[in-house]
Amino acid sequence: MTARLNCGDLYVVATPIGHLGDLTRRAEDVLKAVQIVAAEDTRRTRVLLDHINHRTPELVSLHEHNEAAMGERLVERLRDGSDVALVSDAGTPLVNDPGYALVQAAHAAGIRVIPVPGASAITAALSVCPLPARPFRYVGFLPQKAKARRFALKNWLMNGDALIFLEAPHRVLASLKDIGELCERRVMLGRELTKQFEEVLVGTAAEVAAALGEEPRGEFTGIVEAAEVADVSFDHRQVLSALLEELKPAQAARIAATICGTPKSVMYDLAIRLGETN
Repeated sequence: MTARLNCGDLYVVATPIGHLGDLTRRAEDVLKAVQIVAAEDTRRTRVLLDHINHRTPELVSLHEHNEAAMGERLVERLRDGSDVALVSDAGTPLVNDPGYALVQAAHAAGIRVIPVPGASAITAALSVCPLPARPFRYVGFLPQKAKARRFALKNWLMNGDALIFLEAPHRVLASLKDIGELCERRVMLGRELTKQFEEVLVGTAAEVAAALGEEPRGEFTGIVEAAEVADVSFDHRQVLSALLEELKPAQAARIAATICGTPKSVMYDLAIRLGETN
């Protein structure tokens, strides 16, 4: 939709993931120029605004619980001519953070949406990763429940892409254990990237887990290396077993046939045999 005249602009502004010095000059200029700053956590954003000596904008809270309603209010303000900056707690908005509903509504209303790029935990981790990491798949936080996490990891690791994920301190050891049991690929784990106690660990999943100790702390960004081309061959039984946990044999066989490049009839026969042995 063509942008409407006399409307304000919505700026999607990346903020530091830790070190406040990583705020770009353009991001600072935008934050000082807009009339409204929509923040995931106004307390954290106030610290950033204080850092740039800017205490005058209208600061509103936009988070996962009020995003729909607040998005509508902000679109009305944009229609009335106010400029709005959308920020998250840290990093680039919409990448694992609220803001999608607002951006979608702004586009639908013909309001110009302008990216102001900058810090991101994903690109920060990739920039210091010594492991093969192309192509890569970013999946955000891994599922919290063990069964769901293992099922997701099985599927993601099958295609051979490097896997980039986020993890909480109380789950990171369990996630590393699952990765180690599902593949032999190496892992890079970035802890507290850009912060005072920044650390990058590289090795097998077991080696990285051992280096973390029994009570890891901090925020984690992980990368599982891309598989060697020769390693990207699919174990038919493994693929089917993963799919059969969630799907009926006919559906699992159809998807497995596409993944493995094997006739559907062959995969269906194997699915029936696997079902009989379980």
